[in-house]
Amino acid sequence: QVQLTESGGKVVQAGDSLTLSCTASAGSLASYGLGWFRQVPGKPRDFLAAIKQNSGSRYYSGVHRGRFTISRDDAKNSVYLYMNRLESGDTAAYYCAAGGQISGFGLEREYEYWGQGTQVTVSS
Repeated sequence: QVQLTESGGKVVQAGDSLTLSCTASAGSLASYGLGWFRQVPGKPRDFLAAIKQNSGSRYYSGVHRGRFTISRDDAKNSVYLYMNRLESGDTAAYYCAAGGQISGFGLEREYEYWGQGTQVTVSS
């Protein structure tokens, strides 16, 4: 079992940068592919980025237009999302997730563990 907790969400200004963290409080992330998603009320989750275990290969959707970067630190049992030049459209709840076998296509069914989400609000 893996328990994930996101942190770092806050109210920021348009144009700011922000780094979100996701840490496993139970279990180890070293053997899992990791992903970041976001969701606004009334809409499905959007895939943002993923990073595989071992190889560390990164995958991105186009919804953030190249402004986001995913990274991991297995020694800290964590995964991060660096968000640059934030826009009002980035306002959402951000979720991290872990899956034993991920493709990089951002399919939710590939991720068996999910965090509770952290809210990012971008003011303009």
